[in-house]
Amino acid sequence: MSLSAQAREAVRQRIVDRRYALGARLVEREIAEELRMSRVPVREALRALVAEGLLELLPHSGVRVRKLERADVQHLYEVWEPLAVQASRLAARRVAEHAPNDPAGLTRLRATLEHADAASQSDDAAKEVAAHTAFHEGIVALAGNPLLERMMEQLSWQLQLLFGMRAEPDHMRAQHHSIFRCIAAGDEETSAAGTLLHVRDSRAVALRSLFEGERDGGRDGEGPSES
Repeated sequence: MSLSAQAREAVRQRIVDRRYALGARLVEREIAEELRMSRVPVREALRALVAEGLLELLPHSGVRVRKLERADVQHLYEVWEPLAVQASRLAARRVAEHAPNDPAGLTRLRATLEHADAASQSDDAAKEVAAHTAFHEGIVALAGNPLLERMMEQLSWQLQLLFGMRAEPDHMRAQHHSIFRCIAAGDEETSAAGTLLHVRDSRAVALRSLFEGERDGGRDGEGPSES
């Protein structure tokens, strides 16, 4: 891994872990000192993270951690929803095509659920967020579509940042297991329908958690049904 890639990974993780607060200005020199690197790879890393959407350029100079506004969250879900639904459909199709044998990706997908359950039971929110993100990434990997995987890669860290900013309700944990069972059964349309419900519930929970008190129309304001 190049120095710029190492710097990008380190800064990215600090943003997701919220060691760098939302809206905080990042100083290239200070980060270079913290990471014990020269400023060149750090500069390259910050530019890459601007392109990923985790950082934003300041009007005159420098960067800051992007603070998600309501429109940012809505736009993110508008893009993620159709991609997530199609990923689940394709993953179930691939399982059906491999029957009676399971593709390797299905075992890895099951493992992410086990990790999420273990993190939830131990009340380790950071590990649970990482496991839930890995679950959705695992569905994309199982789908076996390289173009879809590249498109989802651009959203992955923004989603992980967003997941870490709101609690995961129990009924949404249950939805992960339901989606997995449908994919494992090779049921394309039920997998897609379950994923659609899950993403829309996630969107409602995120908007309510982050922007509580603001008026929200349509599906957002309804929120998920409790279970």
